[in-house]
Amino acid sequence: MGRFRELFGTGKPVIGMVHFGALPGTPLYDAAGGPEALLEAARADLRALVAAGFDAVMFGNENDRPYELSVDAASTATMAWLIGALREEIRIPFGVNVLWDPMATMALAAATGAAFVREIFTGTFASDMGHWAPSAGAAFRYRDRLGRRDCAVLMNINAEFAWPLDQRPLPDRARSAVFSSIPDAVLVSGGLTGEAAAMSDLEAVKAVLPDVPVMANTGVKHETVAEVLAIADGCIVGSSLKVDGNTWNPVDPERAADFMARARAARGQ
Repeated sequence: MGRFRELFGTGKPVIGMVHFGALPGTPLYDAAGGPEALLEAARADLRALVAAGFDAVMFGNENDRPYELSVDAASTATMAWLIGALREEIRIPFGVNVLWDPMATMALAAATGAAFVREIFTGTFASDMGHWAPSAGAAFRYRDRLGRRDCAVLMNINAEFAWPLDQRPLPDRARSAVFSSIPDAVLVSGGLTGEAAAMSDLEAVKAVLPDVPVMANTGVKHETVAEVLAIADGCIVGSSLKVDGNTWNPVDPERAADFMARARAARGQ
């Protein structure tokens, strides 16, 4: 908990997502707009989140559908360029997530100086992307070889767009992941981006991991953030901050400010 609080400056951080537009080499990429259009959209979202008072931001390639388990180098390289171009404007801790590739995520963190990463690092799943079996051992060793042992790991334990082939109850898988992989926080997700994790799952995982930060990873809304933060040690939010609450829209500054006002109230601030 000490490292977690030191990183975010609070015991219940709220992390806002900057979803890059579709990157070069992916089906939805806007070749006419090019990287400059991606940069301007990301800059607007970043400024809105910083102005709203989020504790941290995370950059991700949510628009690179259909997703891959081994990401093309162009995606990681473009994300690094974008973050580098925004670096002087990032005044709060930031993290990265290259969906759904732990090794690319670690490489991007090393290249950009990210304070934390999020990914699926362990487990075995049947998914929209095919059979999914990441290696936490390989990813953590890669992080250390890149000289980034200081980079915190937020480990998602129940993958979106997937079903676990490991049929142990979620709390058992969470305890096992912490024992075997030493993450800095455990994330609990819903079935899809923007879909809430079940409160019963959050409660069950937190009950077996009282001394490990447990965060809600998806689907936290304005009307539920107080309930979520009463159980969880923080949350990651994206879709609820967008215009009309639509994942694929830009961040709405008013929605972002309202969300953080509710989060601060829930934290007694």
